[in-house]
Amino acid sequence: MPMTLTQLTAEQLQQRYLEGERHFARVDLNRVDLHGMKLPGIVLERANLYRADLFEADLTGANLGGAILCRCNLTRTRLNQAGLREADLIFANFGEAQLQEADLRGAYLRGVDGLNAQMQGCSLAHSNLTEANLYHANLAGADLTGAFLVVAILRGANLTGANLAGANLAGASMRGANLTGANLTGAVMPDGTIHP
Repeated sequence: MPMTLTQLTAEQLQQRYLEGERHFARVDLNRVDLHGMKLPGIVLERANLYRADLFEADLTGANLGGAILCRCNLTRTRLNQAGLREADLIFANFGEAQLQEADLRGAYLRGVDGLNAQMQGCSLAHSNLTEANLYHANLAGADLTGAFLVVAILRGANLTGANLAGANLAGASMRGANLTGANLTGAVMPDGTIHP
């Protein structure tokens, strides 16, 4: 029998956070407006944040592992060092968001809009970025080992020193992408060939 999620309003969440509470695993924040809130270090593991508005929120070091963030507004959100392992971010918008050193291993990022996102040193190993828009995103030093980037937009992206070993880039648009020092061993290239 599935666990029932505890519903919270933005005001309740903020009040409890200000009182020192940090653990809000499995809460229901479906469509809740959290824009601009400062919630560093908050634990929202397996929480439901479907269509939540987190525009310019500060979630530095937050734990959002396994959370549902489908169609979430994460524009300009600060998620540096945040844990987003196996989170569901399908069609989320994180344009201009800061995701430096965030852990997105195994995350589902199909169709996300990460225009100009700052993702240096981000771990995206085995994540699904099919049809993701990472136009001009900064992925310098990111770990994209075995990532699924089929028909993703990586035009003008900074992939300097990124690890793309075994990644699938079939049909990806990579014009102007900087691949200096990137590891492409065994990667499926945009034209379908496998990099040696």
